[in-house]
Amino acid sequence: MTEQAASIYATGQRDERPWGDWLVIDVGPGYVVKRIMVRPDQRLSLQRHRHREEHWLVVAGVAEAVLEGQTFRLEIGDRLHVPRGSTHRIANPGSTSLIFVEVQLGTVLSEDDIERLEDVYGRISASGNAGNSAKPVAQ
Repeated sequence: MTEQAASIYATGQRDERPWGDWLVIDVGPGYVVKRIMVRPDQRLSLQRHRHREEHWLVVAGVAEAVLEGQTFRLEIGDRLHVPRGSTHRIANPGSTSLIFVEVQLGTVLSEDDIERLEDVYGRISASGNAGNSAKPVAQ
């Protein structure tokens, strides 16, 4: 991994979000692994990514995932592949925390590759996305 890519995420990096938090478990050339916790009755924005795909594995709680308009109920041990460019969202309809592992694979692995289409927390810019310029990760 290059110096530029290493500055995007670092193992152990944590971030609080309105819906919960995430922790970077591992980082390598072309991948990032996160532990994501979603509080009860919260959801992430409806979004898509131009430069990465994601793989989700539920390890605690229950998820309601939307992928290209289709809704899936995911329980412990269930997984979902989110192809690059697909519209997706994950929510916690339960009364306990939802925890899932997310593996991101791609050429841009940063929060800048989030294009938010709907967001209950008001994080959509006038152009309809996160409003940042993405930086590619060296392969």
